[in-house]
Amino acid sequence: MNEPLLSVRHVKKWFAVRSMGRPAGYVKAVNDVSLDIYSGETLGIVGESGCGKTTLGRAMIRLNEVTDGQIIFNGQDITHMSEKQLRPLRKDMQIIFQDPYSSLNPRMTVGDIVSEPFRFQKLYTPAERIERVKELMVLCGLDPVYIRRYPHEFSGGQRQRIGIARALALNPKFILCDEPVSALDVSVQSQVINLLMDLQEKTGVAYAFISHNLNVVYHMSKRIAVMYLGNLVELADREEIYRHSAHPYTMALLDAIPKVSFDAADTLHSSIQGDLPSPVDPPSGCVFHTRCPHACERCRQEVPQMREIAPGHFSACHFAEQYAK
Repeated sequence: MNEPLLSVRHVKKWFAVRSMGRPAGYVKAVNDVSLDIYSGETLGIVGESGCGKTTLGRAMIRLNEVTDGQIIFNGQDITHMSEKQLRPLRKDMQIIFQDPYSSLNPRMTVGDIVSEPFRFQKLYTPAERIERVKELMVLCGLDPVYIRRYPHEFSGGQRQRIGIARALALNPKFILCDEPVSALDVSVQSQVINLLMDLQEKTGVAYAFISHNLNVVYHMSKRIAVMYLGNLVELADREEIYRHSAHPYTMALLDAIPKVSFDAADTLHSSIQGDLPSPVDPPSGCVFHTRCPHACERCRQEVPQMREIAPGHFSACHFAEQYAK
């Protein structure tokens, strides 16, 4: 396999917690996560709200400074680069934000919003920028005549298309998609997802697609990473995840997916018991053991290591091989 476009190595992101003005611990939002993303692929990152997936994604493109670990992009270690050193690389790393309403400046026209990356990178003449913006709008399914309109004149789906056009402006190699369809209607979600897939086929861009919707992630992704309480607990091809999941948390997420049925009994799903533990004081041993129906004494005492149980299939569970059968 080719060298990865982006590598995350043992990354930690801890946020200090203060009480009465004094240090009172750390929120361990991301705790020792390692993974790779390859050119032209989509890696889905899933988990409950608060599991650290967005924090990890923002660390990938240096919107969050990491507490420890390493971020390698296109062969360069960007972990501790200054903003001046990062500027030339910013054009290759872009982001599509979750909220299409707050992510667009209401005082700027669509043309100004989409052309803003050109101004930062000092690319093109003013006339060339206008032509490039029109090309991007057509590419993203927007009418170029809207170039002088403001964000409030568009629907949620159209606003997200504007955000996508902005992210594509500099022909990036990698785009972080931070729950880009969660704020949209279901019918609009499918349009945006299909647009992202079409653009990937045309441009070869790689995505990290963050979502809590497993159906969306399955449709979008080649591989899926499952996070729980700041930890990566399973990583595999999407078919392996859905057919041979090897971690009880992944199984619980899959079992919770709503299914259409005319039999009321078939619509009942088991749920994960208990509350999500505090990331300030995570459980000892396996972080999932407090909610796992299969937990034993070993799970409470010993931290399971992420290991390869089948080609390309990694799991952080002591009994992963038994579950994957």
